[in-house]
Amino acid sequence: MLTTSRADYSHLYWVLHELRTHADIDLHTIVLGAPLAEEFGRTVQEMEADGFPVDERIECLLSSDSDVGMAKTIGLATLGLAERLSQRRPDLMLLVADRYEILAPASVALAFRIPLAHIEGGEVSEGAIDDATRNALTKLSHLHFTPTERARRRVIAMGEEPWRVHRTGAPSLDHLRRSVLLDRAALAARLGFEVTDATVVVAYHPVTLADDTLFEADALFAALQRIDAPVVFCFPNADAGGRRLAERAKSFCDARQRATLFVNLNPVVYWSLLSHCGLMVGNSSSGIMETPALKLPTVNVGMRQQGRERAPNVLDAPADGDAITMAIERARSASFRESLSGMENPYGDGDAAPRIVRVLAEVELDRLLMKKATSVD
Repeated sequence: MLTTSRADYSHLYWVLHELRTHADIDLHTIVLGAPLAEEFGRTVQEMEADGFPVDERIECLLSSDSDVGMAKTIGLATLGLAERLSQRRPDLMLLVADRYEILAPASVALAFRIPLAHIEGGEVSEGAIDDATRNALTKLSHLHFTPTERARRRVIAMGEEPWRVHRTGAPSLDHLRRSVLLDRAALAARLGFEVTDATVVVAYHPVTLADDTLFEADALFAALQRIDAPVVFCFPNADAGGRRLAERAKSFCDARQRATLFVNLNPVVYWSLLSHCGLMVGNSSSGIMETPALKLPTVNVGMRQQGRERAPNVLDAPADGDAITMAIERARSASFRESLSGMENPYGDGDAAPRIVRVLAEVELDRLLMKKATSVD
């Protein structure tokens, strides 16, 4: 298993747990990029504290805030992985999601004839380079675990043989079924303040497909200035513009009472925060995939998640301060909350990890590498 992002661990925790305890699987983990960086909370320590040893660490993340840094990070990761994987040569490599750094392990695995299993392919996020990364990973991979039925069909439409494609749901949702979330008092002890129904969680990242990756940020902060409520800001991704965005979020929180920026929240604390707050605002996939499981009203801002499936709890707003404010007011209304009763999450039922590991344990490895083209007649 290989992880490149802070968010990966929340997605992979229960998958790792199932892999580690399976009698027929020998689990090895490789960590590269942001999880090793102090600037992003050094989340590799959480993995180790939870009993998941890290077999390889590959330092490749440049201290940069540009697209040049992103491109060079891919190159450094490729060089480091080529050296390590040439020695290990695993039977199968498991990757998750769509971060740009993940192109490095996929490319190295291709050269070494290592089959790839990919979690969360078939999704759409038209306003980010993640979309192209995700589709490239689909064509490089040999097993696919999609979060939705529509995503499964999309992967098959890309030419992948149906037997390789499994709709499992999003594994991050397994936390809601299997992790013990914190009550309000325990959460307050961890965060240093009480989370109420008025609390707004902001998860916002650079729009990586745009030349100016922060061109939508002015509208977001304009709307946030109008909110009379506690605000919890989550640290942005290691993308071009991410450092400038983090500095702006810090300035916003420093100038305002009841506003806090967290560099990293471990999966249980993060899910507990979502379960007790009143609203999420931003452009994170978490707002699309995870908040429906809690029926948490969410305002999705701008173009980053354009094209992704949505549950009824998600309200879209263009990058305009007035439009975002109106969407927030609607999301916080009692009538909107009541309308979400009985809502189902299209991204799964919280039982993805056992499904994923069952396929990994049972698949015939020697039939994975050679992929057959599907008919176009």
